[in-house]
Amino acid sequence: MGIELTALHWIYLLFIGLTILLMILRRDITIICITGVLLLAFTATGSLAPSISAIFTSFIYAISELLSIILVISIITSMSRILMATGINDMMISPFAKIIKTPALAFWTIGIVMMVISWFFWPSPAVALMGAVLLPVALRVGLPALGAAIAMNLFGHGIALSGDFIIQAAPKLSGDAAGLAASEVIAASIPLIIIMGVVTTVTAFIFLKRDMKKGKLYSTKEFASEGVMKETEKSELSPPVKRFFAAIIPILFAANIGMMFTLNLQGGEATALIGGTSVLILIFTSIAAHKRQALEKTTKLLIEGLQFGFRVFGPVIPIAAFFYLGGGGFEQMIGSPLPEGSEGIINDLGTALAAVVPVTKSVGALTITAVGVITGLDGSGFSGLPLTGSIAALFGKAIGSGTASLTALGQITTIWVGGGTIVPWALIPAAAICNVDPFELARRNLVPVIIGLAVTTIAALFFI
Repeated sequence: MGIELTALHWIYLLFIGLTILLMILRRDITIICITGVLLLAFTATGSLAPSISAIFTSFIYAISELLSIILVISIITSMSRILMATGINDMMISPFAKIIKTPALAFWTIGIVMMVISWFFWPSPAVALMGAVLLPVALRVGLPALGAAIAMNLFGHGIALSGDFIIQAAPKLSGDAAGLAASEVIAASIPLIIIMGVVTTVTAFIFLKRDMKKGKLYSTKEFASEGVMKETEKSELSPPVKRFFAAIIPILFAANIGMMFTLNLQGGEATALIGGTSVLILIFTSIAAHKRQALEKTTKLLIEGLQFGFRVFGPVIPIAAFFYLGGGGFEQMIGSPLPEGSEGIINDLGTALAAVVPVTKSVGALTITAVGVITGLDGSGFSGLPLTGSIAALFGKAIGSGTASLTALGQITTIWVGGGTIVPWALIPAAAICNVDPFELARRNLVPVIIGLAVTTIAALFFI
């Protein structure tokens, strides 16, 4: 089953281990990832010049993969700055402030709303909407920005994306590989997703409250708009104009949701709609606030937003470049194909693991979870689903039952890891919109997600 592992696979596995170790030690992993790209390229090509060139090429590939996210985060930041500078933001969030009065309520409200929107449109556009509407009020009531990012991440990229009940891209990929209908995978996944979601989010919330009480995480109540006001010249609008914009902006975003639903816009298309709407809001708000200086002020705000976006994403680009090598980007980055029969370094490693373990219910569940974790490391979340689905089918046939539950378990594991909640290069949207370190967010999510996966894997044994 699969191909024989080569030096490329072992080098990649070694650098994954080094990366995880350094992350645990809270050390930077950029140089390690660049070295990994260089060594993989040299092993594949046997020539120094193309190997050195592969470093730069890998950066270009990573930027191209991340560019739409970088842009929408930058544009949302630009828009948010002028809304805060003009006071529109305060007026816009005042209705939510009447409902969300505590950090706990802010955490669960952000999470649940994020989950519902993500079911229909996937998490990236949902993150943008949360950043524009609910994040400011959450900060005002004292929820740390990191807490808001955790809620967005676990409910959106975790619960909603791993189930994918509405769009059904994930269960279709998994089901096709396992020989099951998407509906069968969805039915089997519901109890496991509930278990995973409840265990992970409750654990994360308990840890968050503990650290807030100990003073490890400060309340952002006093600093909700301080950073913006330092960098953006304060502008004033008359109360009627503020009320107009405070009313029309949520209406525009609600209209975006309506268009996504009626036009069946998902993923990148939905994100683009949010981004374009945010640009128009920025322009018209700037015209109202700055009059004849609107041309220059709008450009300045866009530049500031782009500077913020690339400052946040910059450290992650070389890291993402290395991990994209494990998925479908190897040939584009290095210019040399993988060994014949390879389905990608990550998928080859997962297949090799599944081929050397004995066949029992418990081993089957543990293997599916391990393969899901491994294939999720490329930061995609979806690329490993055909593999986990096919392995689930093999174990299901050997055991005589449980194919659907094993497939659902593989889907949940792969997406929670790679979709992502603990892979830093996959959870950047939530980290960026909340202006927190993606590596710190990943560390915060790590223990709750591991606990959730352990409990869910054990629970899956009762459904196999």
